[in-house]
Amino acid sequence: MQIHYLEIVTKHVDAVCAAYAAANAVQFGEPDAGLGNARTAIMAGGGLVGVRAPLRTTEEPVVRPYWLVKDIEAAVAAVVQAGGTVAVEPTPIPGHGTFAIYLQGGNDHGLWQL
Repeated sequence: MQIHYLEIVTKHVDAVCAAYAAANAVQFGEPDAGLGNARTAIMAGGGLVGVRAPLRTTEEPVVRPYWLVKDIEAAVAAVVQAGGTVAVEPTPIPGHGTFAIYLQGGNDHGLWQL
């Protein structure tokens, strides 16, 4: 298993980015509109961590890992069969791949296909 994207939703984007940058000697880029205006940094071993503000007033802070999969449709079907609930169907993001979000065990989870 490999995390391709680690999404952190917070009302304090700059503070979270500053803390991660200081603790891990990384730099966060400018907001990426394709990723909900997340500021991103490269994780060791590949993948990105993205820190963004809520996209709507009802969105709560969350840390959501997106697992890299070869076939997102098959992975979503497997998640549903295992009792997960799909929150966001597979959705392409130009230049980034396709993602999906599911809920299971009281947590948000994501899938990502390049």
